[in-house]
Amino acid sequence: MQYRKLGTTGLDVSPIAIGAMTYGEPDRGHPVWSLGEDEARPLIKYALDAGINFFDTANMYSNGSSEEILGRALKDFANRDDVVIATKLRHPMRPGPNGRGLSRKAIMTEIDHSLRRLGADYVDLYQIHRNDHATPLEETLQALDDLVKAGKVRYLGASSMPAWEFAKALHLQARHGWARFVSMQDHYNLLAREEEREMIPLCLDEGVGTIVWSPLARGRLARDWDEAKSTTRSESDGAFADALYSPADENANRAIIEAVGRIAKERGVTRATIALAWLHRQPVVTAPLVGANSTKHVDDAIASLDIELTADEVRALQAPYTPRNDFQGVSDEADLEAIRARIPGMALT
Repeated sequence: MQYRKLGTTGLDVSPIAIGAMTYGEPDRGHPVWSLGEDEARPLIKYALDAGINFFDTANMYSNGSSEEILGRALKDFANRDDVVIATKLRHPMRPGPNGRGLSRKAIMTEIDHSLRRLGADYVDLYQIHRNDHATPLEETLQALDDLVKAGKVRYLGASSMPAWEFAKALHLQARHGWARFVSMQDHYNLLAREEEREMIPLCLDEGVGTIVWSPLARGRLARDWDEAKSTTRSESDGAFADALYSPADENANRAIIEAVGRIAKERGVTRATIALAWLHRQPVVTAPLVGANSTKHVDDAIASLDIELTADEVRALQAPYTPRNDFQGVSDEADLEAIRARIPGMALT
């Protein structure tokens, strides 16, 4: 395994990150496609044995169960100093006031809960799980800086939001001397390239590494066209998944998926391997998040590291793309209403 730096930091991470949203006890409110602890542990060990040292979870995944499963497995199978643990906060963890968001109170509370569930003294990468438009950005950034100074967090990261908001956050951090966001966890794959317009150029200019969620487009890029939406994940996500991958011309998606299949067949590898290989050639991508629910998924991801796509293959994969809708960090109706309240008259739909 050849490790790489996360952005312009000195932190070495594997070019594949395991997305632990896949792991969580079903009785803790996780989706039907999640794996319980007995199924998850062998996969985490398999990834570690393959040289993967980067694991991403969130407090909300299975209401904390994902952090618990990951923490126990890493304690049993790895040296804490050798692995990079990333987690996130922002989404609701309990009903009532202060049960969600990025207020100082929420941040100080949730880091302690995450550390307890992970069985760790610190988190390597603590990420805001989207922005919180109901809390002043300065309050959030100063509280995160305090976690770094307290030694509970080593590095800070952000996730999907408009590029202007991320630029504002980076500016405020520099202005006040607060710990800086070193990573952006964004939505990027062959069927969703809207981040190339603003966010990716911003990250390249600022030296921020990206960690890509949904690198296989909810499994669409790993199957032929007739089966592209037939995964349990896609079916459970319903209209949300459809909205993420809805270009003006649906034929564009079909052409891309067929190109992935054709190249995979010619090279004798899986479709997933080709889709991930395309991501690895993008200079801003540090690591795609792979939600492995089988050892084959880990093997496909590792195989992608050895694929060098030709110029003709890249053109075949990229040429059919057409613009499509993108949520730009707006993850629920409450978030949308908070934006509208702060910016009167804004025509945001």
